[in-house]
Amino acid sequence: MALATAAAPSREDFAALLEDSFTHGNLQEGAVIKGTVVAIEKDLAVIDVGLKTEGRVPLREFNGPGRQNEIKVGDTVEVYLERVENALGEAVLSRDKARREESWGKLEKAFQNNEKVQGVIFNQVKGGFTVDLDGAVAFHRAPKSISGRSAMSLP
Repeated sequence: MALATAAAPSREDFAALLEDSFTHGNLQEGAVIKGTVVAIEKDLAVIDVGLKTEGRVPLREFNGPGRQNEIKVGDTVEVYLERVENALGEAVLSRDKARREESWGKLEKAFQNNEKVQGVIFNQVKGGFTVDLDGAVAFHRAPKSISGRSAMSLP
């Protein structure tokens, strides 16, 4: 009868594994991270971001004014990590928040460089319009020449 013996992991092995798990990636809550679409369910994209379980993001978060949903399995996407794990053990991810973070960075850079930005008008509100600036939502005041009209059509 042969006995198989395996060397027990040493303290150094454990320390190296622990350090590797901390430096494996920037997986902190509140950060924008990259993930891979591993499946598309009925109305959800299942995204692997390197945690012990995947996260699910509604497909509607990949749509927007002037953008169509063209996501497929294997795509790499940026998502915002809200929570590492919820009550169901899944990562809580948001594409909308990641897009907003990215958009704010672009807006700050444009402001510092005194550049113009472009957006898509997607709603009319009292006194102006709601504009999508590629993720960030802004208000644009209506010109005085048309602000008095009761009915106005959007482009």
